[in-house]
Amino acid sequence: MSKKVIEFISDIEFIANIDENKDCIMNQSTHQDAAETNIDNPNGLWFNIDVPKNHGLKQGEKIRIIIEKTD
Repeated sequence: MSKKVIEFISDIEFIANIDENKDCIMNQSTHQDAAETNIDNPNGLWFNIDVPKNHGLKQGEKIRIIIEKTD
C-alpha cells in the first residue's frame, strides 16, 4: 500500500553526467533561488533525481514527479 505525498510537473532544467551508468536530471532554478511557480508546480519545488543512462530525456522536456510513501 502506498500514500501519495506530492505530485507535480516540471521542466528538466539540466542533465548532469554522473558516471558511465547514470545521469542526474534536475531543476534547481536558473539562479538557485526557487523553481518557477505555476499551475503544474504550485509550490515551486526543485528536483534532483539520478536515472540510468539511455533514459531518452532531454533538457527542456516536462516530466511528472510523484513521491509516494510505501510499506
